[in-house]
Amino acid sequence: MVTRVTTSGNYSAVLTNLLAAQQRQADAGDRVSTQRNGQNLKDYAKSSELLTAMRTVQTRVGEFQDQNGLIADRLTTQDASLVRVADAAQSIRELMADAIASGRVDSLVEDIQAQMNIAVESMNVSYGGKYLFAGGQVDTKPVTANTLADLTAAPAVIADFFKNDDFKVKSKLDDATSVTTGILADDIGTDLLTALQTFQTFNQGSNGPFTGAMTNAQKTFLEGQLAGWNTIRADVTLIAAQNGTNQKRVEGVAANLEARQISLTIMLGDITDANMAQASADLEQARLSVQFSAYVLQALQSSSLINLLR
Repeated sequence: MVTRVTTSGNYSAVLTNLLAAQQRQADAGDRVSTQRNGQNLKDYAKSSELLTAMRTVQTRVGEFQDQNGLIADRLTTQDASLVRVADAAQSIRELMADAIASGRVDSLVEDIQAQMNIAVESMNVSYGGKYLFAGGQVDTKPVTANTLADLTAAPAVIADFFKNDDFKVKSKLDDATSVTTGILADDIGTDLLTALQTFQTFNQGSNGPFTGAMTNAQKTFLEGQLAGWNTIRADVTLIAAQNGTNQKRVEGVAANLEARQISLTIMLGDITDANMAQASADLEQARLSVQFSAYVLQALQSSSLINLLR
């Protein structure tokens, strides 16, 4: 009697085990190499809806982060421009005070013109090719006066030198926070240009021009202008402070968005990131299973009836 060595059922079972072990090895190898539990949503069938929702939120948070970065840059540019306008107003006051103290006005007009240039350039500042203080007229330079003489040329109406409209930009920082970040050139510079117009009108009048030694009339006029320039500087500084408050709000929201992004990344990682210790152990176990199944298959082949009859 010949003992039966193998059957098709034995081969089928061993092959099935070998293929399953190879698949487990491939899956564990993918987890080790990619450090992920899967490559697409079908690999996360139980958590696919949650993953989709979390990734949607993560994308929206990222969009707010990018947008807030641009808003922060724009506010920084506005701040620098407002500080320059306030400094120009302070410098004009100091020029007048120095002239009163010295009794000389040799270069007063030229020096004040230089400060006017700084103030006008600051109000005409652009960001990303768009004028910041123009309201909705972002392609139009908001202040058209360039010289002291422009301010008294007929028909000289201060409002006509400002080409901005009344639109103030509102920025959405996140789903719940919006702030008005837009500032208009005429809010910044109307009083400043009016004061400069008053100065130039006096300079061109019967008690001008401002040259050489100061006259009593000129001294009285300049003394009367000092308080007004203090107010102009203070008003522009207040606008700069409001801009600074918006900067702080943007920074605060940016910090919250960063915290949310980190939290979302961790939550997503808990689902998608592989446990490397477990994945390595699974890979090693799968390798042993493949080796064992292959050994069993080889043993079955070597113990076939044909080999026994040779």
